[in-house]
Amino acid sequence: MAQAGVIKPTHRAIQRYYDSLKRLSGEHVTHELGLRPAFQNLLEETAKVHGWSFISELTTPGGKGHAALRPDGTVRDGNSLPRGYWEAKDTGDALDKEIARKKAKGYPLSNIIFEDTSTAVLYQNKLEVMRVELKDRQKLADLLNHFYSYAEPEIERFDHAVEEFKTRVPELARGLAGLIEKAHADNRKFAEAFGAFLALCQTSINPSLSRAAVDEMLVQHLLTERLFRTIFNNPEFTRRNAIAVEVEKLIEALASHAFNRDEFVRQRRGSAGQGIRPAWRQAPRPAGQGRGRVRNALEKAPHFCEDGSDGLNPHQALF
Repeated sequence: MAQAGVIKPTHRAIQRYYDSLKRLSGEHVTHELGLRPAFQNLLEETAKVHGWSFISELTTPGGKGHAALRPDGTVRDGNSLPRGYWEAKDTGDALDKEIARKKAKGYPLSNIIFEDTSTAVLYQNKLEVMRVELKDRQKLADLLNHFYSYAEPEIERFDHAVEEFKTRVPELARGLAGLIEKAHADNRKFAEAFGAFLALCQTSINPSLSRAAVDEMLVQHLLTERLFRTIFNNPEFTRRNAIAVEVEKLIEALASHAFNRDEFVRQRRGSAGQGIRPAWRQAPRPAGQGRGRVRNALEKAPHFCEDGSDGLNPHQALF
């Protein structure tokens, strides 16, 4: 994954970190709460290099069989997804013993820095990957860059999916708009249902509502209806939303004339996506992790097999 920026040993945040430690040492501060602001400020400043944010004492779910936890710091990306954690200890603690204690409590080891102002230990994917002396500017910069460049597999798949949808959704929308325009001309059942729906919208929403606006509403519904059912686990969406109920009637009329929404999306994926296989389909799912709604949605999303098919039952597709 591309980095937003590389943190150099000369970065002003690193200099401020050393200045803070020097000042605290001169004041004979050795306890954790007194020393903690130095590294916290370092993370707050360097997270901004990536457009991320630092949050202190944010409660996070514990691992299986563990209560909720509160790391000293959590770094979130622009989508508010947690990307890393930080735990501070004072110089009087035995760092490895403290790490073992936190591990036993179920602290997240996906991407976390443990430090005591002397040594920093970085865990990623439950393994220790770096151990550095913090007095070494270059090693401190390397630690930060390694910390910020890491992405858990499901987050990387999510980022790829977002980019894929940015190009696929407009393409699908144009295709649907063309089908709806054709249906206005040669599908009498659809034209009658559309006329009734347009009159209803003009009466209840806006008397000047145009046919084009309702066409757009229909396209948006076709593209988002399955998102609501898949990601938000809301199968009742189209039955409890009054407008959605009427839009579904329109889609039934559209489907009566050789149109199938699932088949349409599958064919568009196949024709546009030959030879493409996004990374979220290639990366293995981390062992022992639950299948959250976002992951379920991503795993059901189109993966564009090399032969142009999607390899899925159309009813399992995201849209």
